[in-house]
Amino acid sequence: MRILHTSDWHLGRSFHREGMLGHQAAYVDHLLSVVEQGEVDVVCVSGDVYDRALPQVDAVRLASEALARLAASRAKVVITSGNHDSAQRLGFGSELIDAAGIFIRTDLAGVGRPVMLPDEHGEVAFYGLPYLDPDAARAAWGLESRSHQAALGEAMRRVRADLDGRGGRSVVMAHAFVTGAEPSDSERDISVGGVSMVPASLFEDVSYAALGHLHGRHTITETVRYSGSPLAYSFSEANHLKGSWLIDLDESGFVASEFVEAPVPRKLARLRGTLEELLSDPRHEVHEQSWLQITLTDRIRPAQAMERLRRRFPHTLVLGFESTAPVLGALSRPDPSQPRRDIDLVTEFVAELRGERAGKAELALLQTAVDACCEDPEVDTLNSAAGDAEEEEWLEVLF
Repeated sequence: MRILHTSDWHLGRSFHREGMLGHQAAYVDHLLSVVEQGEVDVVCVSGDVYDRALPQVDAVRLASEALARLAASRAKVVITSGNHDSAQRLGFGSELIDAAGIFIRTDLAGVGRPVMLPDEHGEVAFYGLPYLDPDAARAAWGLESRSHQAALGEAMRRVRADLDGRGGRSVVMAHAFVTGAEPSDSERDISVGGVSMVPASLFEDVSYAALGHLHGRHTITETVRYSGSPLAYSFSEANHLKGSWLIDLDESGFVASEFVEAPVPRKLARLRGTLEELLSDPRHEVHEQSWLQITLTDRIRPAQAMERLRRRFPHTLVLGFESTAPVLGALSRPDPSQPRRDIDLVTEFVAELRGERAGKAELALLQTAVDACCEDPEVDTLNSAAGDAEEEEWLEVLF
């Protein structure tokens, strides 16, 4: 039996306001091509089909088209719900959809009841575990503790109870954070009491564990793997290789694996340096059409930095600043015996904060801000007797 292991489609998700639905549709095309050319028997989608519990209409349409095409293909499909999905919405009509060879498993009550799919050596039991919210699992199953390990441990106890009586080969699909893998910035935190991980030992004695939730591919053991998301959803995934696992089972169980790369809509990169360095360095030519996260290290924040960067790097999506000016300690409070104008205090603050005085245009903006914060422009609020509370409120408005 040949299995295609994928997960974390997150249909409907955007990437820093860039729409991804067209790229997700291209991945579905790729997936169907792999199914036919790779002679795939079963497609496993281990959670997070959608990016939100109430998905947008276009995302639902794409999911419907993908499932219809898969139903017409040579493969059977087993799908579970992830922490981003609504189990009730994703699982709607699943009993009817089973008849089309699309098996959607989202209900805690069904944990431990496998989908049985045949090959020339007999049947393989596919145990689709939905995302196991610790609170929901504790209430449904009467667990003594509230944790991911308790919930997944009970689920696997039910799987083994069925498997002990059934025997043979088995595939477990789970949406969890398993020890030994590294998260990225784009997964939603599922920790309970500060703990989110579960041990890989929970999946011992199954032929293969097809994991979802983490967006990077990982091989925890030969038979416990993450496929990762098919597309990058954060710049922390810039070095990820995206795709799906092809898993082969023979009569005794797991026998081989192959990673199939997914199409990349646009490369990701993170660049840092001064604005002039980034605009002139020929080494960055390779990134001129990439989606970019750029960190500027100029001493002074350059004017119109994003506009200037996008002339060379039109797909710059995130811009940050890490000034190289020396970091100063806490600023000293003004001496009441030597009153100064509010504008003088503000410009001194700016000079101390960034190591250089404000320019002519900046001084004009600061003066406008100072005047706007004062009921009477002739009164210096910072040097009035209004008290610390009014002074702190004034500074909060200004800065």
